[in-house]
Amino acid sequence: MIEALRSPKLKPWHLVRWVIIYIRQSTLQQVTEHRESTARQYALVDLALALGWPRDRILIIDDDLGKSGESVEGRPGFQRLLAEVALDHVGLILGLEMSRLARSCKDWHQLLELCARFHTLLGDADGLYDPTDYNDRLLLGLKGTMSEAELHILKERMYQGKLNKARRGELMSIPPIGYIRLTSGEWAIDPDEQVQTTVRLIFDQFDREATLHGLLRYLVHHGIRIPVRPHSGPNRGGLEWRRPNRGTLQYLLHHPTYAGAYRFGHRPIDPRRKQPGRPNTGKLIRRPEECLVLIRDRLPAYITWERFSANQDRLEANRARQDRPGAPRQGASLLAGLLRCGRCGRRMAVRYSGSKNRHSYNCAQGSADYAEPLCQSVSGPVVDDLVAREILTALEPAALEASLAAVAEVERERAELSRHWQLRRERAGYEVERAARQYQAVEPENRMVARELERRWEESLKAQRHLEEEYERWLRTAPGRLSTADAEVIRALAVDLPRVWHAGTTTPAERQRATRLLLERVTVTVDKTSERVEMELHWIGGLMRRHTLSRPVKRYDLQSDYPLLVERLRALCVPGNSAAAIAEQLNAEGFRPPKRVARFTGQMVQRLIGRLDLTRRQPHGSHVGLCRDEYRPTGLARRLEISRETVRRWLRAGWLTARRDAEGHHVIWADASELRRLRELHQLPRTWANKDRLAKLKLPKPRPER
Repeated sequence: MIEALRSPKLKPWHLVRWVIIYIRQSTLQQVTEHRESTARQYALVDLALALGWPRDRILIIDDDLGKSGESVEGRPGFQRLLAEVALDHVGLILGLEMSRLARSCKDWHQLLELCARFHTLLGDADGLYDPTDYNDRLLLGLKGTMSEAELHILKERMYQGKLNKARRGELMSIPPIGYIRLTSGEWAIDPDEQVQTTVRLIFDQFDREATLHGLLRYLVHHGIRIPVRPHSGPNRGGLEWRRPNRGTLQYLLHHPTYAGAYRFGHRPIDPRRKQPGRPNTGKLIRRPEECLVLIRDRLPAYITWERFSANQDRLEANRARQDRPGAPRQGASLLAGLLRCGRCGRRMAVRYSGSKNRHSYNCAQGSADYAEPLCQSVSGPVVDDLVAREILTALEPAALEASLAAVAEVERERAELSRHWQLRRERAGYEVERAARQYQAVEPENRMVARELERRWEESLKAQRHLEEEYERWLRTAPGRLSTADAEVIRALAVDLPRVWHAGTTTPAERQRATRLLLERVTVTVDKTSERVEMELHWIGGLMRRHTLSRPVKRYDLQSDYPLLVERLRALCVPGNSAAAIAEQLNAEGFRPPKRVARFTGQMVQRLIGRLDLTRRQPHGSHVGLCRDEYRPTGLARRLEISRETVRRWLRAGWLTARRDAEGHHVIWADASELRRLRELHQLPRTWANKDRLAKLKLPKPRPER
């Protein structure tokens, strides 16, 4: 080998610089078991001495022992080698073979470029190579390509063997919660009865809660722990009880093994998402149907495949996406996630406001994304009341079946929790008995062991006593067994479904869940010129029904019966007929004021009469005592064809040029240009794009001096 390395390529000035001996093994197993290969690499020091390098100019880099040469990431030794070459400190790089340096063409050619730039030689058992020489460069390139191809062939061979075993359903890894691995390698249901009961309780309670967060709150509220058998550490294979968390429950609900299915290839790695230095990143999650291997009825199951598929659909529907309704919320809204805009087709958002936290549905996506005006908005209670009536009507034929199902559900939930507590108490008793047997079996003279066993016995007794206290508290707070009278009460409530629907114990999330079981979506179109709202209810199964309802509006002129109301007021405004009497007459004829007000009052009628100028009196709104271009508030409202309330609001905001007469009434000055400004101020849309123009229009013109 020394003769092969003696070459005219080795110059005296190479001996002045460092010789680096790079040592690498791919895995820690190779480091511990293939020691001869490691020893041969360290023996390259003698070769460097024979070539003429002094011992103090020999540098050994062995930081990459146990690391693969597939990439430069995670290899500090190779990165140090590149740095030393780039600093012009290296004359020769020695390795047992070139594959030790890199098995990636990208890293290999980067090293060759640096060595050629700084005239660094490379050497292995076959001889010395000069990267600046074309023939040597060609040979080094072929060796790098062969190293990468060799790694690819090895990896592909191992992967195909693994895939072939997986297609038979025999490639078993770490079993999930509720399963154990037998000596034969197969998975089996955990023989511990409490473990089985806990896993089944999780799936049963998810059917009731329908959300992952609801399931987590239920487990925490009842103090239910998750059984885990660690696959590493001192307690490997032992049973541990840990507190529930969202990640564990999500993994458990998404795992098809609980439905008896075997899967392989559900977590492929996307190189585009992989982050440098983090080998576990970039993983994708495939649905069971998209896995490389999916074998149904291969493993023992806790639930059926149909039930597992329903859980996946429910979890997917609970995700907050534009095309999904999302999980039921605790707000008072009934149609959150189901209501669609009839104009643009977008989903309408829920907005809560006011001291009473009233909600409304707004189509504001275009305003948020494109600064467009608000598409439409509708009062939430008005829409929800109509949908609730339709749902209760549809549920009336199933009232008896619902009552019987409610009774059975209460009994089943109590039985599951009671069984869980009995198993916990039984396990605690077993731990006490085992600690007692261990203490009694020790020799009395061996006090060092006896003291420790006595302490463990006392701790198990204390844990048992604490568990019994928790069990007593649960018995006092848990729902008791239903008597015959209680069952009859439930059946009676089922007959009166509206009473159950509006009961204080019925949560908004339960109402939303019932609505989503019956309705696919609801489309609403608001007529902005009136109080009419067109609704389309799309029921599960394809049935669609249209409804028209009235929404609360802010102004009289937005009501469809406004012209008829004005005509009735003209007829009722006669001498001797008071405002209170007119209000009673309007209420009797079915007229209603806007803004959710149920009945007319005398003051409301008086203000409406003044706005419409239906009185025969000459109040301060007349033109008596006014100069040119001066108006009373009522006269200006009539001139601009707007409401008097709008003029008074402008007065309070300071947008008008006004004075007070001798009686204290407002007198507004407005010439032709001011009238044009006020008309534009009233008609200009209140949008973000018009904010600068609106700010200018709000500035009143000063009155010229007389």
